[in-house]
Amino acid sequence: MHLFIDVEVDADVAADPGLAAKLTEVCPVDIFAVSEQNTLEIVEENLDECVLCELCINAAPQGTVRVRKLYEEGAVLSS
Repeated sequence: MHLFIDVEVDADVAADPGLAAKLTEVCPVDIFAVSEQNTLEIVEENLDECVLCELCINAAPQGTVRVRKLYEEGAVLSS
């Protein structure tokens, strides 16, 4: 499978149960999930569904979620 985007989330955000739940809730294509430990997981098989809506970027503290466009030499969407 060839992916067009990658999502990076800072470890502090991924470890925060409240932010993990918030990111899971705002993503319209289920790229995020909450693990059994209440931490954030990225659902790799859904990455190709990303619509670049930036809802995850806007829901997290500034600069802690990055969407990297692999098709544009790694151009990054972040707040």
